[in-house]
Amino acid sequence: MKKIDKEKKLTVLGRETVFDGFLKFTEDLHIQGAFSGAIDAQGALLIEKGAVCKTQYIRAASIIIEGTVYGSLTAADKIEMKTGSIVHGDVHAARIKIADGVSFEGAVYMLRDNAGIDGNLFSMHPEQLKQKLRS
Repeated sequence: MKKIDKEKKLTVLGRETVFDGFLKFTEDLHIQGAFSGAIDAQGALLIEKGAVCKTQYIRAASIIIEGTVYGSLTAADKIEMKTGSIVHGDVHAARIKIADGVSFEGAVYMLRDNAGIDGNLFSMHPEQLKQKLRS
């Protein structure tokens, strides 16, 4: 796992945590439990092994998946799916890494230097973002 910058704040939703709703954050978040809803973030997101996320969408600077995700994923930088992870949904990112042993069902859309994204990615409504990515 990558080193954590001590200057950054890290939030952890623990293994016994069940969260249903909308999450918005600016620093790093690790999800170890269950999450359903939507995530709109400027920081990095790690979905740990054993975690299950059922989302409308996830938007973050970068996303690393070790657990299970159902829903659309968009990262300004990269999305990484680690061995054993399960992803059901479309992914949009400048860089995508899919390890051996990943169960992935969805489409991949590569973003080039944030091409097709005007303004702040994190302030767009999901439908606006979809339109931008399709054009």
